[in-house]
Amino acid sequence: MRLLKRLDVFLLKAFLQLFAGTFFVCLFVFMMQFTWRYTDELIGKGLSYEVLAKFFWYMGLTLVPMSLPLAILLSSLITFGNMGERLELLSMKAAGIPLVRILAPLLSAVFVIGCASFVFQNNIGPEATKKLSALVWSMKRKSPELEIPEKQFYSAIPGYNIYVEEKDKETGLLYNMVIYTNSGNFEDVQIVLADSARLQSTADKQHLQLTLFSGERFRNMDAQSAGRMRVSVPYMRETFTNEIDLIPFDGGFDLMSADLFGHNAATKNLRNIGVGIDSLKNRIDSTGHAIYDMQLRAAMKREPSRKDADSSLLASAKLSAEPFDTTYQRMPDDTKQAALRGARRNVQQLQAEYDFRSLISEDDNRTLNIHYVEWHKKFTLSLACFAFFFIGAPLGAIIRKGGLGVPVIVSVTIFIFYYIINVSGEKMAKSGQWYIPFGAWLSSMVLCPVGAFLTVKSNNDSIVFNVEGYKMFFMRLLGLRPSRKLDKKEIVIDDPSFPSLRRELQELSDKCEAYAQGHHLLRLPSYVDMFFRTEGDEELTALNNELEALVERLHNVQDNRVIGLTNELPILETEQHLHPSRDRRLNITCGILLPLGLLLYIRTWRLRLRLQHDMGKIQEVAGHLTNRINKLEQENE
Repeated sequence: MRLLKRLDVFLLKAFLQLFAGTFFVCLFVFMMQFTWRYTDELIGKGLSYEVLAKFFWYMGLTLVPMSLPLAILLSSLITFGNMGERLELLSMKAAGIPLVRILAPLLSAVFVIGCASFVFQNNIGPEATKKLSALVWSMKRKSPELEIPEKQFYSAIPGYNIYVEEKDKETGLLYNMVIYTNSGNFEDVQIVLADSARLQSTADKQHLQLTLFSGERFRNMDAQSAGRMRVSVPYMRETFTNEIDLIPFDGGFDLMSADLFGHNAATKNLRNIGVGIDSLKNRIDSTGHAIYDMQLRAAMKREPSRKDADSSLLASAKLSAEPFDTTYQRMPDDTKQAALRGARRNVQQLQAEYDFRSLISEDDNRTLNIHYVEWHKKFTLSLACFAFFFIGAPLGAIIRKGGLGVPVIVSVTIFIFYYIINVSGEKMAKSGQWYIPFGAWLSSMVLCPVGAFLTVKSNNDSIVFNVEGYKMFFMRLLGLRPSRKLDKKEIVIDDPSFPSLRRELQELSDKCEAYAQGHHLLRLPSYVDMFFRTEGDEELTALNNELEALVERLHNVQDNRVIGLTNELPILETEQHLHPSRDRRLNITCGILLPLGLLLYIRTWRLRLRLQHDMGKIQEVAGHLTNRINKLEQENE
């Protein structure tokens, strides 16, 4: 028995060809989006082609796991959409092949792709992320004059802190510039204020040329006066209109070592992430024990000092039977002020200490959470390949639209929805606001049930995405109905008999008049009969059948006026004026739920009034049709 049948080969060939194309398209889109984030690091820095090639290569490798699920979604949607549009899927089902059997060979291919994605994320992805991080950091350090931000201190140049209020990207001028330098030591500090400046690299890329305009320089003179009598002036002030400084800086491209970014969770495989989690847990536990021991020792040493009168008074207040407020009121004013200052100082010290420890603990906990999320992420991205396949394939079979139109719109919409859920869940998990497995697996928990639902609906040939079905449902819910749209027939086999039509129109008009008078449609309906009884209206059903049969015979008349009058005949609803639904249990439930029941009661009353109007409309149109038929009969004679 052959392992792969012709049908399997046909499906695999159609799917894999589309997958190869959509994968590179998705990868290109993600690379373009990623490139926009690092435009400032790429443009105008004179990077060599080798450096740019490495940047795009490592960037492409890091984006492969994200591109695979979207490529599977798009390719499966297009594949089954094309087969549905060309009726190939219908032919397979007509031959007795269920949808599950059709999905089997493609599911095997997706399984291989998912496993390859996991292996890629665990082995190749972390190394590529590490090298990309080192490359981006090295690119940022090249030509730093292009990196100086506005309204922020920039310290990438060794020994300099630069603040710029505004930048002119066209001229390269930096306005309202403040420079702090401590190139020698902390005693040799200079502050430079300039109205404008220009920073650019020299031709040999070994220095930065800083041209300053209209400013002042302040320099600490303590370093010059060390070892001898200090001068009375503590600093030097210099005013300039134009000044050029050369700052030693190697502007060539120097690639940093990728090992410096090995602590990042995204640059680790599963084994290293596990080791990092253990190390972080031990660090957090040791920090907690150290804080506990420190607090315990501090509590044991916290005793009133005899030398400190304020402390002894406060301690005696604690040991005395009288309240603290009473003891405090007896103190002299200077003692009260000293006690308040001491208490405030102790509180500030404790607050600063606790804030510092809190920052350390929060940083360690967040790093630990990031490691956990990255551990789960290696599995969720692989599982997303299966989830997107079970969404794309049934969805393509349901909507039956191929090409790049509807599938691309649907795929992008679904992926954006997935991306928002995934990013939100990971963010909440990293911050510790959500349980980490819940946040990391939130997108999978949403996609998998959707995929299962669509697969079941597609396997059962459900019309879940039939627009006409939803349109008719809401029209019935709102009490709306379509109008007749009859066109003149080109060929008529049975010529109508005008006397017979005239007689039937008169009989229909009489029956409509009798029905309207006998059922009192203008009265309010009975609430109990509406919701708790399910009797039908046989008289209206028979009247509607006669109306439709007469419309069919009128359609054979070769006259535009008769066809136009026939289109004015209303389409009767035979049960909506009695009950909201044909389901007895649903009617009873709506009747018990009083607010909903009242709304449906008003709706049914409106439908009864419309039915009364329909009876009059049928009589009116029947009269016009009778007159037109008489005229046609006279013309034929």
